[in-house]
Amino acid sequence: MNNTYEPPRCRLSHPSLPHTLSIRRGRNPTDNSGYSFDDASEDTKLFFYKEDRHYYCTHCDVAFHNDSYTSHPKKTTHPYHLQHPLTLTLRTEMQSGSTPSIPDSSSSDLGMSESNIIFDKCTWCGKDLGEEFYHCSICSFSLDITCSKQDPLLTIPNPKSHHHSLFFLPRPLSVPCDACGLVDNSEASYACFQCNYFVHLSCTYLPRVIKITRHLHRLFYTPYLPPANWLCRVCYKTIDFKYGQYSCNQEDCSYVVHSKCATHHRVWDQKELEWKPEVLHDPKAIAPFVKVGDGLIKYFGHKYHNLRLEKYDRVRDARKQCQACVLPIDSRDFYNCEECYFCLHEVCAGLPRKLDHALHPHTLVLRPYTDAFEGHYHKMKCSTCSRRSTGFRYKCSERNCSKRIVDQDDFFQDNYYHIDLRCILVPEYFTHKSHAHPLFIAMSDDDNKIYCKVCKKKCKEYYLQCTKCEEFGMCYRCATIPHEVDYKYDNHPLTLCYGEENVDGTYWCEVCEKILDPTKWFYTCNKCCITIHRECLFGASVYMKLGSTFYCDKKKVNVTACVGNNRPICEQCNNRCPDSVCYIIASRGPMFWCSLKCVAQA
Repeated sequence: MNNTYEPPRCRLSHPSLPHTLSIRRGRNPTDNSGYSFDDASEDTKLFFYKEDRHYYCTHCDVAFHNDSYTSHPKKTTHPYHLQHPLTLTLRTEMQSGSTPSIPDSSSSDLGMSESNIIFDKCTWCGKDLGEEFYHCSICSFSLDITCSKQDPLLTIPNPKSHHHSLFFLPRPLSVPCDACGLVDNSEASYACFQCNYFVHLSCTYLPRVIKITRHLHRLFYTPYLPPANWLCRVCYKTIDFKYGQYSCNQEDCSYVVHSKCATHHRVWDQKELEWKPEVLHDPKAIAPFVKVGDGLIKYFGHKYHNLRLEKYDRVRDARKQCQACVLPIDSRDFYNCEECYFCLHEVCAGLPRKLDHALHPHTLVLRPYTDAFEGHYHKMKCSTCSRRSTGFRYKCSERNCSKRIVDQDDFFQDNYYHIDLRCILVPEYFTHKSHAHPLFIAMSDDDNKIYCKVCKKKCKEYYLQCTKCEEFGMCYRCATIPHEVDYKYDNHPLTLCYGEENVDGTYWCEVCEKILDPTKWFYTCNKCCITIHRECLFGASVYMKLGSTFYCDKKKVNVTACVGNNRPICEQCNNRCPDSVCYIIASRGPMFWCSLKCVAQA
């Protein structure tokens, strides 16, 4: 990047022959640009009067105060419309048919005709013009303020993406960009006419070599691909091989990504790796355990005792919880500490200590839960699903990570990006039992908010999208609901039913004894004819580990079991604690709180 100083350009000059402004000494009470110095800020007036300085164009013989240059000029010639000058215009005044107050007498030769004004959309980008915009009364060209601030170069002599100089196109590019294959009318574009090459301004600076967390190897930019049915591994849409893409150059690896998908700020860490040596993770540094015997391991998060691989016993292990994902130990094999209550699912024990994942552009580090470092109420929320948990999590090692998801509802949220193990274990591309087509990890934005088809709530920045049904989306909170769970009052595991249609009769919940809506997700045992609300089976604190502690506004809180018929009364809401766990604030004696919400309000 060139950090040399470039003098400002006179806005009255033509962009093809720009005039350079110089700073002159000497007071200049009259601003020939038509800008009223009385409107300048006090700091600006103090600077220019005290320093006796102003901008001056020797070619146009015009002077500018500082605020006159940095604010919106009343008349300008812009690269997006080189044919005629543009005049600053107010929408309300033109719609009412009154004479505009912004243009001065020098612009009266541009006689504006109300019938020629386009009030709704910017001619360049197609967005709403707003109250204030630039307009050419000769050809009805309108430019919003955002586009007017763009000042593209007329020539790029040594572009990164091409071997010839590129020349600015003064009109929106209505054909696909050769570098990314997209049509984007809102962005400045350039052309090499001898090669018939057209490219967006941002695509002229595409990096040649990058690494994204969705793939094991580095990706290299290529201007075209061999003819084949290529599929982008980020958005899972077809790739047109005639245009530039990123691909893996490893033998027998067909990983390909759209240029814009690969360089998206939530996919790529913005680091170009050309001419930089490749750094690989040390297998020993990311291994979560070391084998010390037959079925015996030394786990990094439990250094004091060894863990033994055991078979699940329904009677003995019914109330054990996995320390990592906090879900109950069920019919799967698990690692058990014979000297304390530390247990891990076999899958959870095998998760690496460092991980590249599609949910974040930086490497994530596995952190066991400790109340000293992780145990704060505002630090327990997963950045992907917003659930609070006292289990293990993957955490971005970069402090104040710029890629972290900002939760507008949590003012005290942590400055780290972290993901719980339930979300990490969701595959990047898979078929969910509730939907016929494959789902993939998608990214939403402010202009394209997706609502979850299950809970009907707005999805966060990351969600699961159907590859065929564009309207189908599922949030991570719903996608991570277990398909099968054990129920202490049934000899068979309960399975998740994803809603039924044309149901005869009424379904009742076994736990709350209320009517169950069969069109929504619920748990059932077909052999015993049991149906249960999934909220009743899990409760609101299913991911809070029994015996764990955390802090909420400097109050130490203990998570304890809530079983039996004599359930305690919550000190905050005066209701009986409904879930299998409740909370005790250590400094307040034998009192109970039923939920995290009540604890936060205590």
